[in-house]
Amino acid sequence: MSLFTPTATWATDEHRMFADMAGKFLDDAMVPNIEKWVKAGVVDRDFWRAAGEAGLMGGSIPEEHGGVGGDYGFDAVLLYEQTRRGDMGWGYGIQSIVAHYITAYGSQEQKARWLPGLVSGDIVGAIAMTEPGTGSDLQSVRTFAEKDGNHYKINGSKIFITNGQTADLVITVAKTSKEKGAKSISLIAVEPKEAEGFRRGRNLEKLGMKANDTAELFYEDVRVPTSNLIGTEEGQGFYQLMKQLPWERLLIAIQALGAVDFAIEETVKYVQERKAFGQRVMDFQNTRFKLAECKTKAEVLRSFVNDCTARLVKGELDAATASMAKYYGSEVQGQVMDDCLQLFGGYGFMMEYPIARAYADARVQRIYGGTNEIMKELIARSIDV
Repeated sequence: MSLFTPTATWATDEHRMFADMAGKFLDDAMVPNIEKWVKAGVVDRDFWRAAGEAGLMGGSIPEEHGGVGGDYGFDAVLLYEQTRRGDMGWGYGIQSIVAHYITAYGSQEQKARWLPGLVSGDIVGAIAMTEPGTGSDLQSVRTFAEKDGNHYKINGSKIFITNGQTADLVITVAKTSKEKGAKSISLIAVEPKEAEGFRRGRNLEKLGMKANDTAELFYEDVRVPTSNLIGTEEGQGFYQLMKQLPWERLLIAIQALGAVDFAIEETVKYVQERKAFGQRVMDFQNTRFKLAECKTKAEVLRSFVNDCTARLVKGELDAATASMAKYYGSEVQGQVMDDCLQLFGGYGFMMEYPIARAYADARVQRIYGGTNEIMKELIARSIDV
């Protein structure tokens, strides 16, 4: 199976060659380690660096900062190839988001300082938005960054932060003024190794995505230079977030497609081998009809994802359409996982079968990146104009 449809106008020969290269690397370096990472609750740093050495994480980063100067399509390919192999633990999606914040809004000094490390895997990135009392309502964050000479003094806490245990660079959403609304929000880069008062909570135990380290972060009078502000002035954080959210939401749909393809392939192999009442489970009409439904949903999602990717590459993906992709993709993922697990019978409930892990991993897709209820509201607003 492939990310690309026959009509994927955005996909070049370079994207297709990159897909082959990425797939081979992941087969060798990722697939044999998935279970180990799940048990450890974290992906090895050596794997991040190996992915960097293989040139996987710089596809859309400018050449002068260690990348290859391509477009978002290379990130889309890598995310698909990862989830296509049954893994949602490696936090590359967040790495891509962080890199694009810096590429889009960072100063030349910030780009030179952080982008090469994000490309090589020497730096792992995180973005700290969610707080214990604030989820999708970003304008209500309480973390505050007070100016103190040529530094900010940051106080607050964040929760459910992907890559939170291992991140070397945390783009932190904080208020920089007492003003209400969007203009009070700024993005500030925090480097934990250099930030006294920054503390990580425990690695949170989750229903799924167990290989992905997820933490609560605490800021207690954390001092960072004002030069770590992302952008040229304070109060631009909310608008920066909004401009980058289409990619964050599309990448969730891309992950959904990869996971769906993985689930269908695993299930087909199982029902072709498993026998009941003297015949293959594949030979029962119910099995064939269920798989036909799953495959149809996958192909509809594939077409939509490719259309959205083409728009993204052109700089034309709007927030409402990206919300549709996130909403629809994650819903399809949940439906397909449920149908596929059912065809495994009791074995589908056993964690030794990858379908059980894929089922658990899928659930959060309808929550993070903005809940699907929020996605519906954003879509509705685009209709009610």
